[in-house]
Amino acid sequence: MEDKVKEVLDKVRPYLVRDGGNVELVGIDGGTVKVRLVGHCAGCMHSQMTLKNGIERILKEEIPEVKEVVAV
Repeated sequence: MEDKVKEVLDKVRPYLVRDGGNVELVGIDGGTVKVRLVGHCAGCMHSQMTLKNGIERILKEEIPEVKEVVAV
């Protein structure tokens, strides 16, 4: 599952980089994907929305085993 998650994160990464941020995969615990938002995304007031409405939504759509995405 880790390779699938990395592939999906690579799809969303250009949008984050364009805004001065990025996302790193920290680990996977069952159906929970742990990520770290970096750059401008780390301190952005919209980071939680980016995480849930962007990254989590896409991961769930493409990988049904993903139950949630959390920032660590």
